[in-house]
Amino acid sequence: MPLRITTWNVNGIRNPFGYQPWRENRTFQAMFDTLEADIVVMQETKIQRKDLRDDMVLVPGWDVYFSLPKYKKGYSGVAIYTRSSKCCPIRAEEGITGVLCPPNSSTMFRDLPEDQQIGGYPTPDQLSGSIDEQTLDSEGRCVILEFPAFVLIGVYSPATRDETRVEFRQAYIDAIDARVRNLVKMGKQVFLCGDLNIIRSDLDTAGLQERLRKEGMTMDEFFSTPTRRFFNHLVFGGRVIGERDPGREEPVLWDLCREFHPTRQGMYTCWETRKNARPGNFGSRIDYVLCSSGIKDWFIDANIQEGLLGSDHCPVYATISDVVTVDGAKVHIEDVMSPPGMFKDGVRQREWTTKDLLPTSAKLIPEFDRRRNIRDMFFKKATTSKASPKSALSDFPDGPSTSETKTDDIDSSDSHQGSTVAAPESAAQVATPASNASASSSNTPSSTKAKSPQKAPPAKRQADSSSAQSRPQKKGKVALNRKSSNSTSGTAQSTIKGFFKPKTPTPSASSDPANATTSNQPPTTPDSGPTRGPKDSRNTAEETPKPENPSTEKVFDPIEAKESWSKLLGKRVLPKCEHGEDCQMLVTKKPGVNCGRAFFMCARPLGPSGEKEQGTPFRCRTFIWSSDWNGRQ
Repeated sequence: MPLRITTWNVNGIRNPFGYQPWRENRTFQAMFDTLEADIVVMQETKIQRKDLRDDMVLVPGWDVYFSLPKYKKGYSGVAIYTRSSKCCPIRAEEGITGVLCPPNSSTMFRDLPEDQQIGGYPTPDQLSGSIDEQTLDSEGRCVILEFPAFVLIGVYSPATRDETRVEFRQAYIDAIDARVRNLVKMGKQVFLCGDLNIIRSDLDTAGLQERLRKEGMTMDEFFSTPTRRFFNHLVFGGRVIGERDPGREEPVLWDLCREFHPTRQGMYTCWETRKNARPGNFGSRIDYVLCSSGIKDWFIDANIQEGLLGSDHCPVYATISDVVTVDGAKVHIEDVMSPPGMFKDGVRQREWTTKDLLPTSAKLIPEFDRRRNIRDMFFKKATTSKASPKSALSDFPDGPSTSETKTDDIDSSDSHQGSTVAAPESAAQVATPASNASASSSNTPSSTKAKSPQKAPPAKRQADSSSAQSRPQKKGKVALNRKSSNSTSGTAQSTIKGFFKPKTPTPSASSDPANATTSNQPPTTPDSGPTRGPKDSRNTAEETPKPENPSTEKVFDPIEAKESWSKLLGKRVLPKCEHGEDCQMLVTKKPGVNCGRAFFMCARPLGPSGEKEQGTPFRCRTFIWSSDWNGRQ
């Protein structure tokens, strides 16, 4: 299958989901499937580190690399998504100059060992202006990935909004030019894509003649501005006015959209939203897909997708053939887009794993690293290492040896769900006799078995070999009996019935000498485990555990609780006024902060203002906001 690279200025990474067709299924995986892309380069993501979410980073089948602004919030930003089934980068960097550092490292990319760096970093004499390299890479404008086939540079070039940004824009353009030319000089192939904010020719913008007439500028003067002159120096077939600049004597990149559509008019990628210029297609082409000469013949198509809404820009793509020529030999594109050994003749040799993640991958951010699916807890087969049984039973004193709980004891014919339940059950059954061994003599058969160096039979079969007189333990009862071995002191709740049934305090050991040596757990025998008495005795042991201080424990009364809830949720009782009569509730209709609030006032009518004769009905001074009155019936 061919491999497609798509670049898109999304004007906010979640912005497209407000438009068709993205709003039907608001997932990035569905968006990439609609784009039919294998590599998606986004510009102007406008997010910060704290804005990253699971659906944005943990996209099934995709890896992602971000470049986020260091200082400005909600500004700029570049992201590159790669489909793991088609391609996997071997190196990744953030920034165009190489002065940034990998995560959890203080070494700059340009200072890493040669086998770990992409290379081609601009030298000080190749950069212009007084803008330092750290400042150039502080706005999150570039992500660079290296594949065995080529180096992919996803960039968001600054725009000229006012005079204060002219110097920064020129310095960044020079850094792009230097990095691309240095990589090509090293013998590496380069694919540059993104929003460059540059108009290449008069075919790439609407109404240029009218605009130049109003500004009193000629066509040559327009294309002689520094940024446009740089771009025409960089691409083949560029319009260069006068002699070429030193160090830029030869072009190095091909404009793929123009190569496939050399005379097409109206092939615009950006439209001004304030003027609603998109329906009339009054825009400019400032988003590009460019490649070096060595891989130009690999591409079979390049175009814009102006029909896809979601931003003031549209996606631009370039498609690579499924079979390409490398050093005179035909190879499948998957073989040169992934690390050696992952594909051979287009057939996958090994699956992509998390070990293939690079340090700059967003999936390795602590918030998303080693995220586990909750379904794995129930359906994946339980696997334990040699040290895991020992660590799992380390809390149990005099516990069994690790040989009793090896993975081999689990029946391999069980389903995934059965094996997940069997492991903790076996551990509980082994731990119960061990915890009760202290109450029995040291020469009992159970203690001898626990201390024997020979391998004991599986824990699951120990319960089957118990005495015929004792009933086999249930899973629920075993889980309750574990309380005696590793629980802390205090009152425990065994069943939900105890929340509604009053507890009966049990006498302490000090008050009853006969029970001084008796524990709350049922008596045990060396072979059969806890014995079962009458039903009432089991309920007493499980439902009414011994409290810490029976004399101070409050008995739960369901009738009292019901009355408390009735008072809380009952009908509100009207307050009394100064006359001892029920108030009436009114609602404030006057505009202001209290509009809509209810209040209580005396129910007697209000008399004429100023009248104080005896017998004249007056409303009293009682005034209570309903929100301040908590009276209940």
